[in-house]
Amino acid sequence: MKLSIVIPAYNEKESIAATLRELERVLVEAGIDYETLVVNDSSSDGMESVLQDLVQSMPRFKYVTNAGPNGFGYAVRYGLERYDGDCVAIMMADLSDSPDDLVRFYRTMVDGNFDCVFGNRWIKGGEVIDYPLAKKMINRLANLIIRVVMNIKYTDTTNAFKLYRRQTIDGLKPFLSPHFNLTIELPLKAIIRGYSYTVLPNTWKNRKFGVSKLKIREMGSRYFFILLYCFIEKFFSRGDFRKQWK
Repeated sequence: MKLSIVIPAYNEKESIAATLRELERVLVEAGIDYETLVVNDSSSDGMESVLQDLVQSMPRFKYVTNAGPNGFGYAVRYGLERYDGDCVAIMMADLSDSPDDLVRFYRTMVDGNFDCVFGNRWIKGGEVIDYPLAKKMINRLANLIIRVVMNIKYTDTTNAFKLYRRQTIDGLKPFLSPHFNLTIELPLKAIIRGYSYTVLPNTWKNRKFGVSKLKIREMGSRYFFILLYCFIEKFFSRGDFRKQWK
């Protein structure tokens, strides 16, 4: 089963090469058939020239440029229309997600025949490194609200690091989120629509270069909109969008 990794990237010139090389090293050693797809979200820091150089030396790497509209969700959605694999992971360009965790996610999906594998940084075996305290408090509160409103057990919905089969991604369309709220739209729809999933601990570490693109104050109402949308689908759609079992 071929694995695709979609990496949205905006002004990640300092991080992207190290991220791609570490992914290549780990996945080649693991013997996994894979491709990496970077979505250049109209970067202005010269990152595209770095990507052009990397394409020459990495046969399993390609990149596309999202001319707009721009934003994390738009970039991920652009990549989810253009990957080639049988399953797809969404990873960050700053190497905050662990390639070793990705190998575990992939093998768990294959061995367990799951539709999705979700990461959880806050359970036993998970780890957060250099996580800002204010961000942690907001994260834990937001995930508590999501868990209570949606009546689910998963406690790290906002974690972007997840793995989906191609059929699952197709079954979650159309996507609504243009920004970081896509991180909760995908798993909530998967759970609501009856796709099988398992949760594994994963490691998150803060970036070494650049600044985070997540603006919490700007995102609050957008997260609430997607949460409300998924709540309405769960309790009022009468199962019209559920997975079609074969």
